[in-house]
Order: sequence, then structure tokens, then C-alpha cells
Amino acid sequence: MKKMISRISKIFIPAVISLFFFASMASAHVTVMPKTSSTGAWETYTLKVPVEKDVATTKVTVKAPAGVEIMSYQPVPGWTYSSEKDASGKVKTFTFEATGEGIQSGQFQQFVFVAKNPEKAAKVAWDAFQYYKDGSIVEWTGAEGSDSPHSITDIVTATTTDHHGSEKAEHNDKTQTKETEKTKSEMTEKKAETSNSLSLVLSGLAVLLSLAALIIAIRKK
Repeated sequence: MKKMISRISKIFIPAVISLFFFASMASAHVTVMPKTSSTGAWETYTLKVPVEKDVATTKVTVKAPAGVEIMSYQPVPGWTYSSEKDASGKVKTFTFEATGEGIQSGQFQQFVFVAKNPEKAAKVAWDAFQYYKDGSIVEWTGAEGSDSPHSITDIVTATTTDHHGSEKAEHNDKTQTKETEKTKSEMTEKKAETSNSLSLVLSGLAVLLSLAALIIAIRKK
């Protein structure tokens, strides 16, 4: 019985260790979130960079997917940002590089940036290159299921509500502005009418007073 338990332990324990090892390796991929976004949207993306080695990560470079426009980024203390642009001024690649020790073993770092999604539905791939302090580079450019897959975002067609939401809000603002301007105009006209009526009344009173004074003057004579 003891020999059987010993044999099972020798097979089972390494298998469990291997399972946890590969699971941790799978979770150590460089990823870009969210995994789903809408066409034409200005999306806030989060680049998550974990460290799967015993040395620090000092730099990460990401290639902008076709149709995706990188608009801005959130500064991270201890890191610099740089980008490479094409002839039209659009970002081709962008890089976060550590000014200090970088991301240590067992740690991860998040980098936030804003990008404009393509107008057509597509699956966009974020090719990333992770640089370690020892000079090694891990290229996260493989297909799904590979040892070093790139992160993928599914760009889906925006709903009518999403697509026209901003236009509707803008239309409502314009309508409200027009109504406000119309109300102000009506109030101004009413004030003008009131002012004109008052002027006419005062003018009439002035004429009557002048006539009364003239009649009194004639009678005295």
C-alpha cells in the first residue's frame, strides 16, 4: 500500500506542479484591455506588463494595429514615453521605458493610453515587445494559443444608440440654445415694446401739460 501511494505521489505531485507552472506562465502574458470595444470609439486601453523572469523588465514597445490611431497616454512615474510616427503623423509604435530599475520579478505594471478605433468591425492585434535588463526580448506577436501570443481586441459594430448618442446630445444642446436665444429675444422685444409705450404715454402727458399751461396763460391775459 505504501509503495502504491509512493508511486502515485511521484506521478501526481510533479503533474500538479507542472500544471500550476504552465498556468502561471499563461497568466504572465502581456495583454491589452478591454478585449471588446466599439467601432469609431475613443477607447481607454490598459497595457498590462507582468514579469515572468528573475530579471527586471526595463522597456515595452507596442505596435499600433492597422486602423487604430493612438491619441494620448497617461504618464507613469519612473517611465518615459516615446513614439514612432509615419509620414502622415500617425503613431506606428509607442514605447514605455524605465528610468529606474523597471518592473521587478513577480511584479507587473499597467500603462494607460487612449486610441481611436477603426470605423469597421475587426479583430485588432497588439504586437508587443518586452525588453529585460539582461538584454533578452520576448516578442508577444504570435497567434492565439502560441507560446507568446499577441493580445487581441474585438472591435464590434457600434449600436445605433452608441453611434448617435453624441449627435443626439449635441442636437439637444443646440435646440436648447436656440430656445434660450428665442426666449431672450422675446423678452427683449417685450421690454422694447414696454419702453416704447411708456415713451408714448410720457410724450402724451407732456403735450397735455403744455396745452394746459398755454390755456392758463391765455386766460390770465
